Amino acid sequence: MLNLPGEVRICEVGLRDGLQNEKQIVSTADKLMLLEGLVEAGFPVIEVGSFMHPKKVPQMADTDELFKAIAGKYPNVEMRGLIPNLRGVQRAVDCGCKKVKLNVSASREHNLKNLNMTPEESVAGFRDCVTSAHDNGLEISGSISMPFGSPWDGRIPQDQIDAIVEAYLNVGISEISLSDTSGMGVPAQVYEICSHVREKYPEATWWLHFHNTRGNAIANIFAAMETGMTQFDSSFAGLGGCPFVPNAAGNISTEDVVNMCEESGVKTGIDVRKVMELSRKLLGILDKAGDSYILRAGLSSDLIEKMSAK
Repeated sequence: MLNLPGEVRICEVGLRDGLQNEKQIVSTADKLMLLEGLVEAGFPVIEVGSFMHPKKVPQMADTDELFKAIAGKYPNVEMRGLIPNLRGVQRAVDCGCKKVKLNVSASREHNLKNLNMTPEESVAGFRDCVTSAHDNGLEISGSISMPFGSPWDGRIPQDQIDAIVEAYLNVGISEISLSDTSGMGVPAQVYEICSHVREKYPEATWWLHFHNTRGNAIANIFAAMETGMTQFDSSFAGLGGCPFVPNAAGNISTEDVVNMCEESGVKTGIDVRKVMELSRKLLGILDKAGDSYILRAGLSSDLIEKMSAK
């Protein structure tokens, strides 16, 4: 019998990770409409945007404006933003964002080529960000991208993952996301790594972020849940992807995750029909197809009702 949790928390990352690589820039008004819909659908956590330089990520140029527009409106929903550095912390403070997230690559080769530092050296450099965030009353979390494998290194040894986790803990960050941005993770590996970090670092809390690049994301979520993990990212309509991995598909679709959980008796607190409606609206705005099985096939309950009526 599967050892699944009774409930999970899902963070909707579509407004950030789903849109940041789209050629078409979604208007601030449309983002606010979608954000309001996500709140109404029941998401406890939403990643609103990122505080990257607008010239580098023009799709995220209005993140400050979005946070100002929602300031104080949704006190029961955790709204977070991705930051690259200390300047990002200050922008978050100025616009009313209450939680920020840092990121580092688990790929040593990737990090050394781009920053001339190991991943743990990069994390050690986040100390000023943590201090500033705490001084200004912000919560702060960290992410490790590609711990399940990278195009440069292949599988990442567990001791290298541990070194990054410990670097985060050493600078005062204990909420950590394991993010399969390259989409290389498989269930047995996910189970092994998640079991290991939960046992070795009981002081940490965890998020899992899976891309469906090779069709393994749902199975990876099941494997993570089997180890006791209960917090997952997803993107409505399955939008997103990894810009430095050729042919990489997007994030796991939120509606697919919610449907899978609810059908399996794992509560999410999220209205899947509202998510489906928002996904269709967003795909209409972008004039493209998404990567969602539920949008294509519909809910099983609707199919049963339709066939029973015949």
